[in-house]
Amino acid sequence: TYLGKMPPNFGMIAALQGDLHTSDGVGKVFFREDSSPDILRRAAEHINRAFPEDDEINPTHAVVVTWVDVTTHGLESRGDSGIKKRNTFQLVIASLETTSYAIVLYPRDGIKFSSMLVGDTNVIMHAGFSKGLVQGFFGSSKGPHYHTTNDNEQSVRALAEETNSGLRGVWVYEIGTSPYFSNVAPGEVPELPTEAPPQEDADAYEESSAARRPVYTDGQVVAFSPYLQEQTEIHPVQFQPQNREVVEFGECRDYANGYCCHCISGFYGNGIQCVAEGKPQRVNGKVHGRVFVGRSPSPVEFANIDLHSYIVVNEGRAYVAISDLPETVGPSLEPLVSISGAIGWAFALEHPGFKNGFSIIGGEFTRQAEVTFMPGNEKLIIRQEFKGIDEHDHLIVSTNLDGQVAEVPLGSTIKLDPYSEIYQYNNNLITSSSTRDYVVTLPDGSRETRRYQWRETISFNGCYHSETLRDMKPTQMLSMDHIFAIYDPGQRLIRFALTSKIGDINGGQPEENPCLTGRHGCDTNAVCKVGEGATFTCQCAAGFSGDGRTCYDNDECREDPQRCGPNAICNNQPGTFRCECEEGYQFGSDQRTCINIDECQQSRCHSDAVCYNTEGSFTCQCRPGYSGDGFQCLPGRPKTRCEAHRESVLGVSGPRGPRPPIGAYIPSCDDNGQYEPMQCHGSTGHCWCVDQNGQEISGTRTGPGSRPMFTNNCALLSLNFLQLGDFSHLLLASKACTLLWTHGDIHANCEHQSDNFTVAVCFSCCTDFQNSWHEVCLSSSLCDSVCLDLKSRRYHPKSTSAPRSGPLLCDESCTSKVRCLLTPSFAPQEKVIIGVAYDCVEKMVYWTEITSPSISKANIEGGEPTSVISSGLESPEGIAIDHLGRTMFWTDSAKDHIEVASLDGSNRRVLINTDLVNPRAIIADPSNGNLYWADWNRKAPKIETSYMDGSNRRVLVRDNLGLPNGLTYDPRSSQLCWADAGTHKLECMDPGRGSRSTVLERIQYPFGMTAFGNNIYYTDWQRDAVIAVDRYASRESDEFQPQKRTRLYGIATAYAQCPAGRKL
Repeated sequence: TYLGKMPPNFGMIAALQGDLHTSDGVGKVFFREDSSPDILRRAAEHINRAFPEDDEINPTHAVVVTWVDVTTHGLESRGDSGIKKRNTFQLVIASLETTSYAIVLYPRDGIKFSSMLVGDTNVIMHAGFSKGLVQGFFGSSKGPHYHTTNDNEQSVRALAEETNSGLRGVWVYEIGTSPYFSNVAPGEVPELPTEAPPQEDADAYEESSAARRPVYTDGQVVAFSPYLQEQTEIHPVQFQPQNREVVEFGECRDYANGYCCHCISGFYGNGIQCVAEGKPQRVNGKVHGRVFVGRSPSPVEFANIDLHSYIVVNEGRAYVAISDLPETVGPSLEPLVSISGAIGWAFALEHPGFKNGFSIIGGEFTRQAEVTFMPGNEKLIIRQEFKGIDEHDHLIVSTNLDGQVAEVPLGSTIKLDPYSEIYQYNNNLITSSSTRDYVVTLPDGSRETRRYQWRETISFNGCYHSETLRDMKPTQMLSMDHIFAIYDPGQRLIRFALTSKIGDINGGQPEENPCLTGRHGCDTNAVCKVGEGATFTCQCAAGFSGDGRTCYDNDECREDPQRCGPNAICNNQPGTFRCECEEGYQFGSDQRTCINIDECQQSRCHSDAVCYNTEGSFTCQCRPGYSGDGFQCLPGRPKTRCEAHRESVLGVSGPRGPRPPIGAYIPSCDDNGQYEPMQCHGSTGHCWCVDQNGQEISGTRTGPGSRPMFTNNCALLSLNFLQLGDFSHLLLASKACTLLWTHGDIHANCEHQSDNFTVAVCFSCCTDFQNSWHEVCLSSSLCDSVCLDLKSRRYHPKSTSAPRSGPLLCDESCTSKVRCLLTPSFAPQEKVIIGVAYDCVEKMVYWTEITSPSISKANIEGGEPTSVISSGLESPEGIAIDHLGRTMFWTDSAKDHIEVASLDGSNRRVLINTDLVNPRAIIADPSNGNLYWADWNRKAPKIETSYMDGSNRRVLVRDNLGLPNGLTYDPRSSQLCWADAGTHKLECMDPGRGSRSTVLERIQYPFGMTAFGNNIYYTDWQRDAVIAVDRYASRESDEFQPQKRTRLYGIATAYAQCPAGRKL
């Protein structure tokens, strides 16, 4: 078996692996999926405490598994006294979109045994993680695994005494990053606090063993659980809002062990959730039930039926309706007006010096009540979870009824007299109990006086430093009167109404004050302020204006239309407003900023289409070989723009083929249906260059009857950018030739040599000789050493005496000077553009050039280039734009430093000038204020980072690097990725965590790199192409080749809209 074997041959998360069972009726195992705010907050506290150096984590889902008093099938291997030893522990899997964590909790004295007898063998229990068997090329083998314990029993017992999260008995592990889920990283805080921490979580078990015994409620909760509060044992827990900045109508104060919040003037609550004084409140929720009525052997079951409540706060009057209740159970629930009692308690009228429930604990609490009907002893459990105020300003509650009620026949009426309850307050637990009488008038007119006993507990998470809790009176009396309950069988609806007041248990309050009797005449949206004697004042609630007798809603959205920020809509509500994200956006982790939704993660496109995410939207494009709108794709290539253009001109075919209109221009299309780079008019003889859309490139048209000498250069001129979706593009940096038209008689030093002309060129460039294009001299050093034989197309050293088959493109000395030009002729001046970047604010493209070292810019829509920096540069390569700070950064591989300047070239200064050898790629992350760059120093390559002012410089990667040429950062996934021409790998990492993963191997010679949506794009020198890689599928998804095959350098993404962020 797998017992005692770690790792096993199957996937496992072992909180404590052993031959455990619950068949003796004592041990129990509970599990559930839970996304309640309290559970997620506590999980986040453990994770963030265990990884203090990482970014804050806020899980969105959790699974909770609890083993209570489990024992072994046989005997423990040590100390068999006949009394079964039992273990108790808990596992929580907390997840967010990109990663998951395991939190394992072992309470004090929770580990009673650490080994067991399996047959005659003593087997040690284990804890850890295993992926099980994984399939390899030559068969299966054990996959990744991690041991928390070893083969020593002491390591098992230490689980409850030690930690990796800074809290005794609590162990936290990061168990993987989507989509791999293969890495296990333990918490980083093995030290325990030197002083006693607050009495919470695992350390709460310092009490007596009797107090530690689990108490079960609904089969889901145990008393020791640090994730659920309990009726009989509640440990004080510091309530921490996930982000103080998102607390509305409250102010927070920081303390050594956390912070507490309180509501601002005009609002009441626990500081985390605050509502306006005097404003009516609404409560919505669902009711579930499994109720036996009377002696019926079959329960009445109902689920997801609606509960709605409206509370006139300044009168203390609550109205509650529960819909779709079967008539077999509806009348019998009429006596249970206290189903709505918690709502009345939460918003009861307050006598001076006393507080209702919402003022003390806010809107997040759990109420559990046990009802015992007399004399039949029927018992019903009512459990209500109040989940706080939602985005509509409604308090949300979930109600569950389980048990048995005394039967009330259909057609009966119920009368309940006013009653009072004493509430006792103690830390995070509130209790009350009472006995209530009610009169049932049966259908035949007879009456019966009945009674039931009521016991309830309210548990909540309080703030240790809360002034409200500190000043809370230990006892308060809740008085209920004007009670009404009726079931309508026609509508299957039960209605309750009651008026609630909270005050002194000894009474003595001046009931004659209109604020306490409800006869004050204040507007429904006003608060009644008690004065001396019978005097009072009416004051409109926050968000309303008026004299208190009449109040009008303030339209905050009209007063400040921009209050919700970009990509958001302001929706006015009574007394307040609500911000809603526009379509295609959702609230970020701060619950205020609207961020783009990546619809491509939701598989919105056809399976044979590629999805491109854009700001606020997305586009679908059928893959090559398919046609359609992207939502539906069918095999077959659609007609290209050029083919459609050509067919529209050719018109209808006649018996001898197409008959175009006389004198019309007919476009030329290549084999792939794209426009030929050079187009000519068959009638006029004009020729010109076109871009990929068939648009004429200005300045390239020739006169009738002549073809341009720069024919093949049209292919280069037509390559401007590759389109991604409708608006975003990839910008490419590559070679370009500037044609300088001259005439021989202008140059006095021009020497004619037969029918040829002599030029010398540097770098790789396009040159024309007798209408034949060549690329010569790949670097400036070659320009001094070789010449090209134009006929044999062979390179010769400048000092060679080898025979030549034709004239040389260089003169005998191979100088870098133009020596002779024929008429007409030109001198080629090549530009080699290395780095390219995009400013999304002004829609400008910036690039670095190394032939005449400079940095230039041009509008992406077209226009003349503008020089930004033309001096003080030697070999500028990588360039990055900070669109928030309006600055640019670049590397200079000759000067071995990194510089920064404003986008107009001013305020220039050196940022980094030490410990750099070959800096090239550089990336800016303006939203987080970080800078990343790669140094391909062959002896010690590395990838570094710093803040954008150059401070906090540190090395991120130095191992297993070769030539890290390309670098990109995806702010959506917080992944820094690089392409290495030495290791031939494409890798990514989270700079905050250091986790590193390989996306693709066996790539050829990458240079530039960028990210867009799910894809990473890189330029490859050997393939002369742009390669698209799906980084989640770890495979190439597409390849783009320019019409003229040439070496590609830098690449950047031109976003349709700037990424979200703010200047730091």
